[in-house]
Amino acid sequence: MTALATPPVTVRRNGSPPHLLRWLLRLHRTALLAWTVFVLVLAGLLLWVGGPLTDAAAEGWKQYHACASGGCVYDPSAVGRYKDWYTYTTIAVLAAPFLVAAWAGATLTSRELEHGTAQLAWTQSVSPARWLAAKLAVPAVLVAVGSGLLVGLHHWAWSAGQGRRLDSAKDWYDIGTYAANGTATAAMALAALAIGALFGLLKRNSLASLVGSLSATAFLWSVMAIATPHLWPTVTKLSSLKNTAPAGSGIVVDQGLVTTTGAHVADPHCGGSGWASCQALYTKLDAVGYYNDYHPQSHYWPLQLTATAIILAVTAALTVAAFRLLKRQTGPSTPARKAAAV
Repeated sequence: MTALATPPVTVRRNGSPPHLLRWLLRLHRTALLAWTVFVLVLAGLLLWVGGPLTDAAAEGWKQYHACASGGCVYDPSAVGRYKDWYTYTTIAVLAAPFLVAAWAGATLTSRELEHGTAQLAWTQSVSPARWLAAKLAVPAVLVAVGSGLLVGLHHWAWSAGQGRRLDSAKDWYDIGTYAANGTATAAMALAALAIGALFGLLKRNSLASLVGSLSATAFLWSVMAIATPHLWPTVTKLSSLKNTAPAGSGIVVDQGLVTTTGAHVADPHCGGSGWASCQALYTKLDAVGYYNDYHPQSHYWPLQLTATAIILAVTAALTVAAFRLLKRQTGPSTPARKAAAV
């Protein structure tokens, strides 16, 4: 790969470095404002969902359950409103890493390299490595704080509906709820930032970097979603064939039938052994019960924290790769550049 052309270095008279923080905030002020508005608006909605909407839905369900004998009135709009806005805010929280990936891929490094302003910055007593460090550090703090706040508020809003007989409330292992409630999503937002910076250096084209960043973020998240159930040992629960399905609720890894020899075979999903046809089928399969390998709710944080650690490790590796790529593109620092950076 050819090295990026870097103009001669201009040393400031006082030898002081430029005000990188102020420069970055001015350069990306529109994105900063958009991210701040996104976080504040979504935080307000999550407070609304976890507060007034949850209370109204709980009262609506209470009235509904009291209507078993008929002839009473309840408020279905309160129930539907809670369900809808919980879904909207969950989707918005899960969209945060993709918003970061789109911005980082389109503008963080690619646009300045494409327009030549990065090379100009390197002439103002800023080395390429320091330029990239500042480009990553400032957004990383804002992304970590913002995404962490949203994940925390979503977990609180979900928790507010637990134990209150909200039939429309999501279980902890619901795919969207599991992801939006945990630290892995905040870590994914940081990974998206590193991915965007790396693709910007690779492509040096805003559109190509944007597409690559979004695709890579989706790929990483998909891999983690598939791998997460296998990051922690499962619990095995055995249950009687009198049930219509294996007992135990949570994140299911594997389930089926247990034979007299202890072997595991696929569940034909016939139903309980009380049905003569099902009992005949189970006898033919030599089945004596169900098995269920799954993660109960007590495994939530071990799974989340293990996934978070892996994503952060990937983020660190991507960051190192970005610095090495930049060094290869710009070549070793010259004595003049080193003197200008002091």
